Amino acid sequence: MILQNIHSPQDVKALSKKQLPILAQEIRKTILEVVGKNGGHLASNLGAVELTIALHRVFDSPHDAIIWDVSHQSYTHKLLTGRYDSFTSIRKKGGISGFTRIAESEHDFFDAGHASTSISSAYGLLSSWDILGKSGKVVAVLGDGALTGGLAFEALSNAGQTNRNLIVILNDNQMSISKNTGAISEYLSKITMTKHYQRFRHFVDVVAKRVPIFSSLLEKIIFRLRRGLKGLLFSNNLFSDLGFDYVGPLDGHNISGMEKVFRQVQHIPRPVVVHVITKKGCGYSPAENDPATFHGIGPFSLSDGKVERFNALSYTEAFCNALMEIAAKRSNVAAITAAMAKGTGLSLFQHKYPERFFDVGIAEEHAVTFAGGLAAGGLVPVVAIYSTFLQRSIDQIIHDVALQKRHVVFCVDRAGAVPGDGETHQGVFDIALVRPIPNMTILSPATAKDLSLCLNWAVKNERSSLIRYPKASCPIESAAFSGSIEEGRGVLIKAEDIAPSLIPDENQAVPFEKQALRFERQALLVCTGGMYGEVLSAARNLILKGVKADIYTLRFIKPFDSEYFATIAEHYDAVVFAEDGVRIGGVSEYAATLIDKPKKILAFGDEYMPSATREELLELAHISTKDITEAALSLL
Repeated sequence: MILQNIHSPQDVKALSKKQLPILAQEIRKTILEVVGKNGGHLASNLGAVELTIALHRVFDSPHDAIIWDVSHQSYTHKLLTGRYDSFTSIRKKGGISGFTRIAESEHDFFDAGHASTSISSAYGLLSSWDILGKSGKVVAVLGDGALTGGLAFEALSNAGQTNRNLIVILNDNQMSISKNTGAISEYLSKITMTKHYQRFRHFVDVVAKRVPIFSSLLEKIIFRLRRGLKGLLFSNNLFSDLGFDYVGPLDGHNISGMEKVFRQVQHIPRPVVVHVITKKGCGYSPAENDPATFHGIGPFSLSDGKVERFNALSYTEAFCNALMEIAAKRSNVAAITAAMAKGTGLSLFQHKYPERFFDVGIAEEHAVTFAGGLAAGGLVPVVAIYSTFLQRSIDQIIHDVALQKRHVVFCVDRAGAVPGDGETHQGVFDIALVRPIPNMTILSPATAKDLSLCLNWAVKNERSSLIRYPKASCPIESAAFSGSIEEGRGVLIKAEDIAPSLIPDENQAVPFEKQALRFERQALLVCTGGMYGEVLSAARNLILKGVKADIYTLRFIKPFDSEYFATIAEHYDAVVFAEDGVRIGGVSEYAATLIDKPKKILAFGDEYMPSATREELLELAHISTKDITEAALSLL
């Protein structure tokens, strides 16, 4: 086996051309086997195998820097940079990350998990190296989807005005950018790659600058002639307009062809975009036929590609069901996603109401401001977005929605602990970020029924609202989550409703085995909705230990009815707060100041959480069922 003997990019360079297809096949087999067990990003990685091999055969990492955008397509990069032996641990607790990670390898220059950042990071790194006299090349690799993010265009616009040899590899899997030109484009690209052309162009530029008085005019004339020629012959000259030389399109699965081009573009004394065409899911037919499903996927069967299914209803599915019921009754409800229709549960809405569905691409800032525009026109936009990506649009929420009191409903999926994806994807900051914003309502449903009630309330009430829920299965329902919603107030679930079979009826004779459950101590467990499942289990544990444990779920994080909460809390001997967000700036810190009782706050600390399962993440943060139980007992 070739792959198991690859310990660094130097080993890749030493391979013969005949060995490269075998290496690519072994890499695909390894990725499929590991992702099939661990879950992860599959289709994008299968599509980038040959591209990554070619990059590491031409460029000299880490002397040269290869910067991966989002970096969920960096699995081959990891396998070729000394991480084959640890690859089976990817996305697991204590294992390697599913994204590039500085602490993991000298070949990973940035911690990357969000889209459209690579060109900015790469240009900054290259500028620093140039100033300090370092000779290495810097290559930014991004997918066509990342170009829908405004940050990528900001970086292209800035970097294109310099003479630094920033190399941008555009990995186009034909899902976002249409095909570019044909034979003429390829012919002109080959011309621009030759040393003769580059020497001639450099000579003309130097001469023009040295001509007194007319140098500025000549530069403009030459630029306009060049732009006019490209505009005449190219169907897409965006990159050249921004100041980049354009090369491509190239076959992203032809290693030798890409190697030749990469070696040539190293000598271009200006920024260059190399356009590479790849196929997502390449080499595995289920992923080729359905790249959206196999983009980020849980464990699945290699033989047929079937994903493991669980009977429990997820919060995402509960959101989908609730929204579909509302949309059937209200024709003014629209849905917005930032390239995550399937992940956020909007696929069914897209199919049923295509005229009211908007996929804006990887452009969260635009999604929010666009939603504000829809609201101004009379629609009620529901923006479905992951918590970790909501972070990118805080200014737009403040300026374009909340300040103007627009009726926009944000449905924030993956709030709290997010399994597998590591530091960049934990949804623990949304409460602290949004809670200080005036005119914003924040709801935190605990069950599927509660989510439906909250969504209906948010759609009917003409204000800016945010509903947050985790990547988890919905806990069992309780009769407490029914009826009308009282603004600012949470839901109180009594111990007799939590464990009715364990608590004796005061109006009847008490069986001997239940006499121990005549409670002398009482604890109130206060939680955000995403922690309800763990708190429910903790309450049962406490009841078994002779502690009367009631639960108060924070249906409303903001506004918060402080008087009502204080009135409830005064009846208990101790109060434990369990919040699936950061403690600093969270709602628990505020609520705890309202009561003069023994109390303890369990929330995420001042640190980033690694890859792990949800249960492991809660254990690491000390807010697991066990921690909640022990906190209550210690206070009592």
